[in-house]
Amino acid sequence: MRAYLDNSATTRTFDEVTEYMSHVMKDVFGNPSSMHMCGVNAEREIRTAKEALSRIFKAREKEIVFTSGGTESDNLALIGCANAYRRDGMHLITTKVEHPAVLETMKHLEESGFTVTYLDVAKDGRVDPKTLEAALTEDTILVSIMHVNNEIGAVNNVEMLAQTVKSYKPSILFHTDAVQSFGKYNIYPERSKIDLVSVSAHKIHGPKGVGALYVNEKVKIKPVIFGGGQQKGLRSGTENVPGIAGLGLAAGIIYKDLEAKTVRLYELKEYFVNALCGMEGVFVNGIPEADDRSAAIRMSAPHIVSASFTGVRAEVLLHALEEKEIYVSSGSACATNKPSISATLSAIGLDRNLLDSTLRFSFSVETTKEELEYTLSVIDDILPMLRKYTRG
Repeated sequence: MRAYLDNSATTRTFDEVTEYMSHVMKDVFGNPSSMHMCGVNAEREIRTAKEALSRIFKAREKEIVFTSGGTESDNLALIGCANAYRRDGMHLITTKVEHPAVLETMKHLEESGFTVTYLDVAKDGRVDPKTLEAALTEDTILVSIMHVNNEIGAVNNVEMLAQTVKSYKPSILFHTDAVQSFGKYNIYPERSKIDLVSVSAHKIHGPKGVGALYVNEKVKIKPVIFGGGQQKGLRSGTENVPGIAGLGLAAGIIYKDLEAKTVRLYELKEYFVNALCGMEGVFVNGIPEADDRSAAIRMSAPHIVSASFTGVRAEVLLHALEEKEIYVSSGSACATNKPSISATLSAIGLDRNLLDSTLRFSFSVETTKEELEYTLSVIDDILPMLRKYTRG
């Protein structure tokens, strides 16, 4: 049997999306900037995708900018807004557990003269609004806090955090990296006072190499890519029409009957977490402490399980599972395939002995209970052997 449990790294493209993109590549191949019908037809595909995303966000079509993925969306949001508002202040705020697309961009902005505050998080990986409030200053112009952590599935109350920022000073911008929450939660940026939202297609069964950035129409933002002035000059370059069309279709599919999809994912997660917690020396991360484990699980993301296995190195366990055609991750696959200590696991205060013994299992709407049963059976079989080997 095969069990693909690395859906936070990437998902399998929906068959409908693959087929539709093939149609667009073959039959709607014009440049959307061209004035003839081939271009008009291509531009129509972009407009259809914008309509799909604007419906999901309850936003205006002009507030959607297409990018090459979540990383570019984060870069555009942070660099574009920091440069646009630098006369108003030079202070930025983020957290210690952000995706590298945010953390590395913040380092770049520090090199450009900005000051960045990196917030601590609680043991469950979430940001306390009081911690954020204490970091705000009159010089703060932008706050970036992820919605769902890509490694442990911690869910931030971004609506409350955005309100905290706006209550302190309405002009401070709030950005959220929603790459891991898009397709799992309803996100209504304007209603929630969120100014910028980054999303990616390949996390929701769309194609790789395409994403989007929601930018509230009142926000000033400068481009980071220059050229022919496409997308009103904010993101130059001939648009990736097949990819954009695929993103729009995948988003529409994933948000159809979203509540039922989410309920099913939580059922799978609860089953998996309970089974793991019943194994000797196995600990699950990112779930808030509560008397009711079921309720606590539902306070975390429905599709991510971070588990630590005492006495076994993550890389060893990962490859042992791979031999059984079970595919998981030892952390964020979006940074590098080289093993390193996770900043997120360090930030939540995980025991040092477990930092290199943690795997991420991540589900999608295509994940089956049979895959989880198979995975749990294999883990139960191989853990004692791997621990014995490690001790030896």
